[in-house]
Amino acid sequence: QVQLVESGGGLVQPGGSLRLSCVASGFFLHSHAIGWFRQAPGKEREGVSCISNADGSRYYTDSVKGRFTISRDSAKNTVFLQMNRLKPEDTGVYFCAVRLVGASELCVSRRGDYWGQGTQVTVSS
Repeated sequence: QVQLVESGGGLVQPGGSLRLSCVASGFFLHSHAIGWFRQAPGKEREGVSCISNADGSRYYTDSVKGRFTISRDSAKNTVFLQMNRLKPEDTGVYFCAVRLVGASELCVSRRGDYWGQGTQVTVSS
């Protein structure tokens, strides 16, 4: 059974940091892309950052460039999202997803084959 489990969300003040983790089980990532998406109340889900397990290529949406870093531990089928200098507009439910495509295509299309349940990130003073 394929499963993606996110963790690491929480409440943080503006300017703070969080590290999200997504553990994939039930399959091996191989050449899949795995990425992070977020959805704020009343807004569409957007691709935040994605990484290709095939070649390590990365995609970041413009609003997080220079602040967020995506990384992977292939041996543990785990992907991380280090989020620094968080802003209130980063608030939302963060989901991870996988698909057998490139990193950019996963994030831009917002179409994953499998999705996690999400973890809440709230940036507020």
